[in-house]
Amino acid sequence: MNRRSVGGGSCIAIRTVPSISSRFYHVSASFSDPATCGAPTWMRKGLPCVCFKGKGSYARICMSVTPLQEERLRRLKNRTKIYFDANRLEHQEALRALWSSTFPGQELHGLISDQWKKMGWQGKDPSTDFRGAGFISLENLLFFAKTFSISFQQLLRKQGTRGAAWEYPFAVAGVNITFMLMKLLDLDATKPRTLVSAVFVHMLSENEWAFDLLYCVSFVIMDKKWNEKNASYMEFNDVLKSTRVQLEKELLLDDVLRIEDMPSFLQIQIKIFPNIFLSVPNFRSSF
Repeated sequence: MNRRSVGGGSCIAIRTVPSISSRFYHVSASFSDPATCGAPTWMRKGLPCVCFKGKGSYARICMSVTPLQEERLRRLKNRTKIYFDANRLEHQEALRALWSSTFPGQELHGLISDQWKKMGWQGKDPSTDFRGAGFISLENLLFFAKTFSISFQQLLRKQGTRGAAWEYPFAVAGVNITFMLMKLLDLDATKPRTLVSAVFVHMLSENEWAFDLLYCVSFVIMDKKWNEKNASYMEFNDVLKSTRVQLEKELLLDDVLRIEDMPSFLQIQIKIFPNIFLSVPNFRSSF
C-alpha cells in the first residue's frame, strides 16, 4: 500500500477490484502522468475532490474533504477518544438512561449491580466492558435503544428467533460492533484512505448521525449473520468479520448515498415511525 500527499489531500494506492473499478474508476482525459494525480474526477456518488488514477493493478485515491465534512469528522473522532469514566456524572446519567430505555419501568438498584448481566454485560459493573471502545460505545447503545426501540428490544430479547434469549452477550456485542466500525471507517487516520471511509465521510455531510445509524444497521446485520450461521459464542469473531464484509458491500452500492439507502437499513426502518430523526437532535439532552 503506497501513500503520498497531493495538494493538501491524501492519496492511497489500493488494489482494484472488478466490482469497484466498474463503478468508480473514471479517469479524466486531462490526466497525463500515470504516476500522479491530476484534477479531481467526479464520481457517481458525488464525492467532492476524489480522483482515481490507475497504475498496473492499483488505483490511486485522492480525497479532500469539505469544511462541513471535516468538522463533522473531527467531532466524531473526538467522540471516539473519550474513555468511559465511572466518576463523571454525565457518564453515570448515560448509563442510567440506557437501563431505563432497555428495561422501562424496572428500577435499577445501582450502577454496580448483578442486574446488568440481564442486558448482556460480563459482570455486575458494565464500566469494565467499555475499555475497548470507550464512551461512544455506550452512546451507540443508547442511540439504538431510543431511536429504534422496537428493533432494539427484538434483538435484545430474541423475539421470534431460535434458542435461548441470550445467544450472545447483547451489550458486549454492541461494544465490539462500535470498535469494528471505528476500524472499518479508519477513524484513526487524518483523512479518508479507503473507498469505504471516503463514502462514509460524504454520508456525514448528509447526516451528522451517520455513524450511530450505521451502528444500528451493523447490529441488525450481525444478528442476522449469527442466526444464519447458527453460531456459538466461540464463533463471534467470525460473525463480526462477515458483518464487516456485508457492510463494505452495501456502502459501495451505486444507489447507496446515505445510511438510510442501505438494504439492511430497511430491516429496522419499517418497524418504527416514519420520521426516525424527530428525536435525534435531542439525543444527548435526553440523558
